[in-house]
Amino acid sequence: MYIQYYKERSEFLKREMEFKVYGHAGPVCLAFSCEGGRFYDWEDRGLVGSLGFLIDAGRLRLVCADSIDGESWLADGEGRARAEMQERWFCWLTRELAPRVHEVCGLPKDEKLLTAGISLGAGHAANLYLRRPDLFGGAVCLSGSYTARGWFGDYADDLTLRNSPADYLRLVSAARLAEFTGSFLLCCGQGPYEDRFLSETKAFAASLDAKQLPVSVDLWGADVTHDWPWWQKELAVLFPRMLDALAALKTE
Repeated sequence: MYIQYYKERSEFLKREMEFKVYGHAGPVCLAFSCEGGRFYDWEDRGLVGSLGFLIDAGRLRLVCADSIDGESWLADGEGRARAEMQERWFCWLTRELAPRVHEVCGLPKDEKLLTAGISLGAGHAANLYLRRPDLFGGAVCLSGSYTARGWFGDYADDLTLRNSPADYLRLVSAARLAEFTGSFLLCCGQGPYEDRFLSETKAFAASLDAKQLPVSVDLWGADVTHDWPWWQKELAVLFPRMLDALAALKTE
C-alpha cells in the first residue's frame, strides 16, 4: 500500500498538523477517528486494513486527519473558547487541508472529496458535508454523535450550532439542499455502549429524510458494540456501496 505522511503548519491553528494518505488512485475520503483520536488511529486500529481491498485496487484513497478534540469538544473551561477552537479546526480542514489534499493527490480543483468518521468523528464527517457541499460529495458515518449538546454542557452559541448538524439541519433552505450531490451512509450497532449513538443515528436519519436528502441507514444487531472490530466490518460493507453510488452518479 502506498502511504504518505505529512506534518505541516496551519495558520488557522498556529501549529503543525499531521495527516497520512493511503493509496495511489481512486476517489479520496477524508477520515476521522473517535473523540480525542489521532490521525494514526485508523491505521493502528485496523480500519485502513479493512479497506485494503479497495485501496490496493485503486478504488479508494484515505486521508486520515488529526483532531484537536481535547481542546474543544472534550476540554474543560469556558465554552466560547472551546467553540472557537473547534471552528478554527473546521477552517483548517476546509481552507487549508482540503486544498492541500487536492494538490497531494493530483485531483482536479472541482473534484469533491468524500468524508467518513466514527463516533464523534462521524459527526465531524457529517458536519463537513452539510456545511461545505461544494467541497464534499458524501459521508460514511458510523456510530455517530451529531449534536454539540452534551459535549459542551449547558453552553450554546452560534459556533456550537454551526458544528451541530442535527440542530442546524432544520434551518437549511431549499436552495441550499439543491447543492448536495452525494448521499449519507449511516450505520450503528444496537449492542453495548451504542445506546446514545443509536438514538442520535435514528434521529439524524429522520431529519435527513425529512429534508429529502439521500440517506441509507444500516442498524446492525444487538451483539454489535461501539468498538473498533465492528467498525472494521461495517466499513468493509459500506464503502463499496458509497463508491458504487459515486460511480453511478458520474455516469449520469
